[in-house]
Amino acid sequence: MAPLTSIRTDGDKIEIVNQLILPHTTEFIHIDTIEQAYDAIKSMKIRGAPAIASLAALTISSHLSKALKASPEPDFLASPQLLQAHIDPILKYLYTARPTAVNLGAAIRRLQKTLQAGLDSGKDAKAIAEDLISEGKKIDDEDVDRNKKMAKWGGEWLVEQVKKQGKSGEGLNVMTVCNTGSLATSGYGTALGLITYLHETGKLQKAYFTQSTPYHQGSRLTAFELQALKIPSVMLCDSMVGSLFQHNDIAGIAVGADRIARNGDTANKVGTYNAAVLAARHKIPFIVVAPISTVDLDIPDGTYIPIEHRPPLEACLVRGALYPFVSNAQGIKEQATVMVTPEGRDTEGVYNPSFDVTPAELITAIVTEKGVAVKQEGSKTFDLSGIV
Repeated sequence: MAPLTSIRTDGDKIEIVNQLILPHTTEFIHIDTIEQAYDAIKSMKIRGAPAIASLAALTISSHLSKALKASPEPDFLASPQLLQAHIDPILKYLYTARPTAVNLGAAIRRLQKTLQAGLDSGKDAKAIAEDLISEGKKIDDEDVDRNKKMAKWGGEWLVEQVKKQGKSGEGLNVMTVCNTGSLATSGYGTALGLITYLHETGKLQKAYFTQSTPYHQGSRLTAFELQALKIPSVMLCDSMVGSLFQHNDIAGIAVGADRIARNGDTANKVGTYNAAVLAARHKIPFIVVAPISTVDLDIPDGTYIPIEHRPPLEACLVRGALYPFVSNAQGIKEQATVMVTPEGRDTEGVYNPSFDVTPAELITAIVTEKGVAVKQEGSKTFDLSGIV
C-alpha cells in the first residue's frame, strides 16, 4: 500500500480524500467551489492544520485560474479594485471554517499580502490574479519539503537525547497523539514524519498512538497510515497512556500543533495535555513538531488561543464498518453510524472541545523546519526566535 495523500490536483481540479469514512472506504471528493472547500474544512472531511491551509490556498488558485479562462470574463477581473472586493470576503470566509488552526490564518495572510502588493505596484487585475494563483500553489508545494526537514531535526535530536542516557539510540519506542501524517499535511507529516524518519533510518522499534476520540483520528487515520508505511505500531485508548508509560520503555512523545504561542504554549488535539502531564511525571521527552506557520508570535501565551468546541452530537456517535464485515455489490464494506450515549445526551451535557493547550513548561522541545528549540536552564517558557 502506497503512502496516503489528503489532496490531489490536476490543473484546476482539486480532490480531497474524505477522512470521515476512512479507513474502510477511500473516497475522493471534488472541490469545485469556495463553498465546498469551506464545508470540507468545517465538517472535517479534511483536517490537520497544514492540510486545511493547503486546501484553502489551492481553492483560491483554482477559482482564479478558472476565472481567467472563462468566456466572458467575470466582472471582478475588470479592475484591481473589483478583484480586491471579490477576493477579500472569500479569504475572510475561508478563515472562519476552523479558527484555532493558525496555519489557515497564515495562508490567508500570505494571499492578502500578495493581493495588496499587486495593488500597491499598480498591476492590473489579471496580473494580480496570476500572482495569487502562484502564491496559492507555493503554499501547498512548500509543505512536503519542510515536513522532511522537521522530521530529520526532531528525529536526530531525540536519538541524541537517548544516547546521553548511555543507550544506543536504536530500538526506540515513540508515542504520538491524533494524526499528523500525510493525511494531515501535503505529505510525509510532522510528528508522524518524525516517527517515519526514525523508521527509515533503522532507529525505531515501535510507534504507539492514541485512539484520539471522539473523532478517532488515531484509530482510523494514524493506524491506516502506519499500516500503509509498514511501520510496527500499537494502538492504545486515550485513557491508557499512563499505563503505557508505567510498563514500557518509551523514548519520547511526538505531537503536532494547531497553534503555538510566543512562549511555547501549544494547542493541539484534545488529549495532548493529558499525555504531556503524564510524560512529565515519567520524565519522557515531549516534542512538538510543527512548521513555522503554526507559530503565532502575535499572542504571548496559550490563554489567547481560541479553542473550537464541536457540536455535542459528535461526541455521542461513532462510525465504522459493520462487523462481521458486510460488503455491497461493489465490494465496499458497509458502514454505519451508531449512538453510544443515552438518547437526549446529544443536545446538552457534553463537553467537546477539539483542542487543549499544553503549557510550555511541560514541553521538552519544539521543532520547526529551521531546527530545535529547548528551554534555557530554569526557564518555564521558550525563546522561539531561533527557529521561526
